[in-house]
Amino acid sequence: MKITEVKAFPVSILLNPDLAIVSSIDARRASHYAIVRIRTDTGLTGVGEATATPCWSGEFQAGALAAINEILGPLLVGRDPQQVTLLLAEMDRALLDNFFSKAAIEMALLDLCGKSLAVPVHSLLGGAYRAPAIPLRFSIGAFSPSGAARVAEKAMELGLKAVKVKVGMAIGQDLERVAAVRKALGEKVPVGVDANGGWNENEAVSALPVLERLGVNVIEQPLRRGEFRGTARLRQRTRIPIMLDESVFTPQDAWEALRCDSCDIISIYPGKNGGIRRSLEIAQIAAAADVECTIGSNLEWAIGSAAMLHLAVAAPNLSTTIAHDIIGPLYHTEEFGGTISLKDGCAELPVGPGLGVEVPDTLL
Repeated sequence: MKITEVKAFPVSILLNPDLAIVSSIDARRASHYAIVRIRTDTGLTGVGEATATPCWSGEFQAGALAAINEILGPLLVGRDPQQVTLLLAEMDRALLDNFFSKAAIEMALLDLCGKSLAVPVHSLLGGAYRAPAIPLRFSIGAFSPSGAARVAEKAMELGLKAVKVKVGMAIGQDLERVAAVRKALGEKVPVGVDANGGWNENEAVSALPVLERLGVNVIEQPLRRGEFRGTARLRQRTRIPIMLDESVFTPQDAWEALRCDSCDIISIYPGKNGGIRRSLEIAQIAAAADVECTIGSNLEWAIGSAAMLHLAVAAPNLSTTIAHDIIGPLYHTEEFGGTISLKDGCAELPVGPGLGVEVPDTLL
């Protein structure tokens, strides 16, 4: 089997304005993707997805399309798509970083490999480690306290059983927002917070007593990315688990986070980490240190969400106490056949070979 074509296509989708994510980084009103299609001489086609969020990852839609169509894709034409490790190494030599773009190509390669063997992608990762239903938490933007409470109630109507609240703006308003969500949901619903690196250490320390009183179950990325020692100090001052997201893009980042004892949990997902297998590598590093992982999100669409579910099913140390962020399809105004299904607050793994998601020809 040889690759005959690699092509990326732009897709942009509006978010539901009542749910759109507002964070310390930006206010997101639409999602912009590069959808990858890889064709082979056997007639099989694999698909992948890159989420383009320049203020978060440094990748933007036009850049992702150029990276795939002009640099990475031509490297793959004529090659065997089953040589995933070799092809990823060659892409790394050809282009620095661009993790979401590389992840999209890896998704498409693994989708192809699964289809050629008539097995799901998680079988290529060593098989299922758990049941194919992953508990989710809804992400509530940095709205007014009353607005955040309304979104929290909407999340419960959707059947989700946990939420996280965006903070990292002004401390007083942040805490009012969390308190409003807690009041709206009661004491039993798990509520976390996500600062997206928006607090400094003094601000985070000042927030701890209130967050503890409100029963917050996790603090995600409280400080700027890379502030491992500051986060380690913060961790020593609270019983609330600390999660790192933006600080851990690579396995090397994970090693440094663990060396500094700066986290209880690491957020992983294919786009951020440069592929499903590199996310799994980080999970295995964390597992060796007895640290759990959660599946994070950049509001992926159906292909990216399917990739996240295959990772979640295969990861050895997925958290059972903190729910996961495979939630992108819930926020968007459009979907396509084969999108992720929800049941009892869980996202269900797609059934079928490869990623289990088919993309309509009208999108490609």
